[in-house]
Amino acid sequence: VRFCHERDIYVQGRGSAVGSVVCFTLGITNADPLEHKLLFERFLSPERGAEPPDIDLDIESGRREEAIQYVYETHGRQRAAQVANVITYRARSAVRDVAKALGYSPGQQDAWSKQLERGPVAATASLTPDDHTIPAAVLDLAAQLEHAPRHLGIHSGGMVLADRPIAEVCPIEWARHEGRTVLQWDKDDCERAGLVKIDLLGLGMLSALHRTIVLVNTHHGADLTLATIPPGDTAVYDMLCAADAIGVFQVESRAQLQTAPRLRPRSLYDLAVQIAIIRPGPIQGQSVHPYLRRRNGEEDVTYPHPRLEPILERTLGIPLFQEQLMEIARTVGGFSAGEADELRRAMASKRSAERMAQLRDRLYAGMAQRGITAEVADQLWTKLAAFSDYGFPESHAIAFAYLAYASAWLKRWYPAAFCAGLLDAQPMGFYSPHSLVQDARRHGVTVHIPDLNGSGAGTILHGPDGPDT
Repeated sequence: VRFCHERDIYVQGRGSAVGSVVCFTLGITNADPLEHKLLFERFLSPERGAEPPDIDLDIESGRREEAIQYVYETHGRQRAAQVANVITYRARSAVRDVAKALGYSPGQQDAWSKQLERGPVAATASLTPDDHTIPAAVLDLAAQLEHAPRHLGIHSGGMVLADRPIAEVCPIEWARHEGRTVLQWDKDDCERAGLVKIDLLGLGMLSALHRTIVLVNTHHGADLTLATIPPGDTAVYDMLCAADAIGVFQVESRAQLQTAPRLRPRSLYDLAVQIAIIRPGPIQGQSVHPYLRRRNGEEDVTYPHPRLEPILERTLGIPLFQEQLMEIARTVGGFSAGEADELRRAMASKRSAERMAQLRDRLYAGMAQRGITAEVADQLWTKLAAFSDYGFPESHAIAFAYLAYASAWLKRWYPAAFCAGLLDAQPMGFYSPHSLVQDARRHGVTVHIPDLNGSGAGTILHGPDGPDT
């Protein structure tokens, strides 16, 4: 936080270690009131021992390097380093590298990799020779290589801090990027060793919002900050319900624009639900349409089991968040708090499908002890397993919901400044600069072509004081 105030940089924290919802962006106090509690074990549990909680910070994408170098300057490159990312062999890369090692031409390597079936190499090896032309020797060696480490990269945001030289705990190396030190372990290894890891992630919308607010204050003489945007603006929610959300954070995709008129968000928590529901987990778990039907009164709210009503009441009987899946595992599966957290980690793992499968028997045994079997047990497992394709934590969704509301508010009341902020933060989002400009024109903004005599280094505003033009 001190770094943010010294350098006037926008940072958003996601998550909390105190059990209740904490949503802050440089001290947000104006957010809609939230009564829901987050599961404490999402952040800390006895089974985690001395392992620190998740610490994620979203930073303006264009200034993320400033934050990384600040950590190095403050703690020294002997005690701070970035986490490695272990790139492992998948089916196609394994076949391609094995074919290369056996002396086949680059064209043959590519052709064989494209013949692979979805899934592991074994899926293709089980087919008849009529279905592919990959030699048996290539498939056999590729199957042995699959999931083995291929090379190391730098994790997108993970940094480790230590109270001693990190080289005493983990081997390090100088990165090719100037001013960076990299560990030779990935984030999972660092967590097991008890090292404190912080994710410093770049977020383009924070850059866009910062630029927009600077333009609003400069051009209109306002005194606006991200923390003082008025909450609960009916006109803003009306705009979102009308699917007028091009450029708005997290709710501008085609799927989100189709969902908004049916979900009709009227609060910050509704926005959190909208952000979380269009994700692979809820989609694969067949949660989207049942939730929308229940929200619109087209379907009765029911629960898979009476014990789950307190957990799923706020989402109309439909599990949408990681924390809800953890609570379900504890309530009907008999998982301990630590086992539920292990389930959450399995959902977020790169190899989540494999790790989830390992927990399946444990969950079914716990449900059977509580009289939950057959169709109901299968239904609950389907919901859980679907989250291995990525589902949102509730804390993450609420933090993102505030940025979605802030960007929508600025789009509604200051469309020219908002468009300028988006253009200065490119590339980001779903739409090209041309599409953003066309949308701004539809909202009454006059957009001029570049002018060598009048343009600035970035996008600037012209026009009289008063309405944004």
